[in-house]
Amino acid sequence: MAQQRNAKLEALLIEFGYTHQQLADQVNQTAEEMFGKPTNCTDRHVRRWIAGDVQWPWSRYLLPLQEIFGRSPEAMGFAPRKSSRVPPPPRRAAPVKEPRPVRRREFIAVGLAAALGLDAIPSAGRLGTGDVERIRAIVPALYNHDHALGGGALHEVAAQALRRVHHVLNHCTYGERVERALYSAAGDLAASAGWFAYDAGRQEDATGLYNEALQAGMLAGDGMLQARVWSNLAMQARLLNRDQEALRIGRAAVDTRQAKSDPWLMALLHCRQAVGHARTGDRTRAERSLACAETVYDRARGEPAAWLSFLTPAELMGLAGAAHQALGRHQRAQQLTASALDLLEPRFERNRVYYTVQRAQALLDGGDIEHAVAEAGQAVAIAGRVQSDRIRGKLDDLRHQMRRRAHVPAAADFLKQTRQTGA
Repeated sequence: MAQQRNAKLEALLIEFGYTHQQLADQVNQTAEEMFGKPTNCTDRHVRRWIAGDVQWPWSRYLLPLQEIFGRSPEAMGFAPRKSSRVPPPPRRAAPVKEPRPVRRREFIAVGLAAALGLDAIPSAGRLGTGDVERIRAIVPALYNHDHALGGGALHEVAAQALRRVHHVLNHCTYGERVERALYSAAGDLAASAGWFAYDAGRQEDATGLYNEALQAGMLAGDGMLQARVWSNLAMQARLLNRDQEALRIGRAAVDTRQAKSDPWLMALLHCRQAVGHARTGDRTRAERSLACAETVYDRARGEPAAWLSFLTPAELMGLAGAAHQALGRHQRAQQLTASALDLLEPRFERNRVYYTVQRAQALLDGGDIEHAVAEAGQAVAIAGRVQSDRIRGKLDDLRHQMRRRAHVPAAADFLKQTRQTGA
């Protein structure tokens, strides 16, 4: 009986742009990187896989194929024999590097906890406004580090500080005015801890902290805090690919009286709504939101709240670039993102990595592979200095899309270098 053709594998070759010989060469190269020696894959092997003559390749071929396409054997169209054992996932360099970032996070967390003076927060007695101000001072200090480091270490420090505030709320005495201020400070800290957890890739923790911040905001009568949390929840929904939910939450934040009274917050909300509308393909609403953001930002005066201190003209330009990217306007997206990078202050190290990846993605989507690789290389070079799983995720997505262009020498070199370094 004739074997069934492997249409899934054939489609992957087309999607990634490989000829039979190019895939065979890539299998050999990947095998050498994984096992320390090349295998003897030829274009004849590839033709036999596609023809269905071989339903389950040997592991020396199958593991590199998994690495190249990022798919399971079944997703590549292979059917295991009863005696076949599914090979383990391909070995990657990144997990080997994990202990170093973990140790660095722990080191940063210990140092920050000491520098913030968390031990100075009272644990008993009657509290006054000065004690509340000491608690409030924690958040601006944390955000100074967030801009440079990302949330990888900071959510642990913020959570530790929040536990101390919980103790204060339950074991100290205070008047009604101080109580409201305490709940507001606790909510500010919970919202910040939620943001750091979000950036660190700990979405379940982030959701719990955001909910706590909303509750504290209600108890404190702090509408600005509640609008801020709605904005962050909208961002989280978008990260989880719940775009319509993100738009609805963002709209609720825009409609609050507190947001309307703060140009800084309103500008951010409009920018994020623009990205949301763009992701759903609504060009008109995306453009309208960007225009609103620009108009309201021009009315901003004085200094923003600590958590909004990242909202500079560079950030607005970067968010506009993200909106144009989602609309498929790759040329405009990369131009705006390049301008954002030019304007970005040195202290915003994490955002520099983020927007460098964004520009690389826009260049890649626009077909400029050579420049995309160069930009991606810059992102990898500086990414190790920040602790942000969110950015690492964007880099991983970019690397995965580079695999589709692995037949282009520059892309192949980039993939090889990042595999070897575990970047």
